[in-house]
Amino acid sequence: MIFLDHAATTPVRLAVLEAMWPYLSGAFGNPSSRHGLGDEAARGLAAARAEVAAVIGCRPGDVVFTSGGTEADNLAVKGLALANPRGRHLVVSPIEHEAVLESAAYLAREHGFEVSEVDVDAGGVVRPEALARVIRADTTLVSIQLANNEIGTVQPIAELAAIAHSAGALMHTDAVQAAGWLPLSLDDLGVDALSLAGHKVGAPKGTGALIVRGRVPLEPVLHGGGQECGRRSGTENVAGAVAFATALRLAEEERADAATRVGSLGAALTTAVTSSVPGARLTGDPVQRLPGTVSFVFPGTSGEAVLLELERDGVICSSGSACAAGSDEPSHVLTAIGIPGELAQTAVRFTLGAETTELEVADAAASVYRAVSAVRGIVAT
Repeated sequence: MIFLDHAATTPVRLAVLEAMWPYLSGAFGNPSSRHGLGDEAARGLAAARAEVAAVIGCRPGDVVFTSGGTEADNLAVKGLALANPRGRHLVVSPIEHEAVLESAAYLAREHGFEVSEVDVDAGGVVRPEALARVIRADTTLVSIQLANNEIGTVQPIAELAAIAHSAGALMHTDAVQAAGWLPLSLDDLGVDALSLAGHKVGAPKGTGALIVRGRVPLEPVLHGGGQECGRRSGTENVAGAVAFATALRLAEEERADAATRVGSLGAALTTAVTSSVPGARLTGDPVQRLPGTVSFVFPGTSGEAVLLELERDGVICSSGSACAAGSDEPSHVLTAIGIPGELAQTAVRFTLGAETTELEVADAAASVYRAVSAVRGIVAT
């Protein structure tokens, strides 16, 4: 099997399993309990928080552990907007993850916010001048992904954050797909909040964090016992936090080398497919993109049919966001960058990981040619 769906999820690292195991066995206490087992769990949680903070370049108190990227996005968009109501206007891009778009829609529906979508270009890039055109005096929050989960386009977040702040608005970025590939310094990005998910960097699913600068008020989405300094109630998943922190640290330590190597493999896959498959078109910005995300449209096919042919050949990939799998609608990301709905439904996304090899890429490229040819033959008849 050739696994090229790392944007959907990654295998759990052995070192991560080893780090979390003590908190699933001997040190199983509730970190809020005032006894030895609870104290041991609390120390593990504090160490995990400090480890995440070291990667992001923030204070440990700025780290809010969550159940993953979707919860982190919900907490960021709803929590920041509701706690900082300088106005009732939000700005998002049309290619955000559904967790951001649906959170913004909720605020519009239930709390009277107005939501504006900033234009993206044909590569999916939000240009600073485009943001400047839609931001207003009553804008309270701007939320734009650092890197897109379907087409891999990387945004100029620092420039966008500067524009948001000059207008008095807060800036959140969904950095779920960027972890392990791009620098995540909170100060360099210039954002007020940043979302992360563990299963994109080798931790189990159901782990993640929202990073929120300590000076920024945050309205909780979950109410209860007041854990996470009142920002996210619920007994903390200590083992999950330790797993997430360990995976994030390891991904950061390997990031520079992994990005360079995987970037070369991604470029090789792009060249092989576009040169051998007639009509194959790379989606997303050709330069400002994640190193291992390669997404194509194949005119005259069905993306789902191509996926089935590839799986028969041992290549595992996807047609876009795993969160939208099973939908009959064309990708909102692809239509937002100007790809017609019918063509968007021919999309196939390949996302490489640190373990991907040159041989796997070469074999996958050959499989793509066979799969697309087979599907086009069926469609033609």
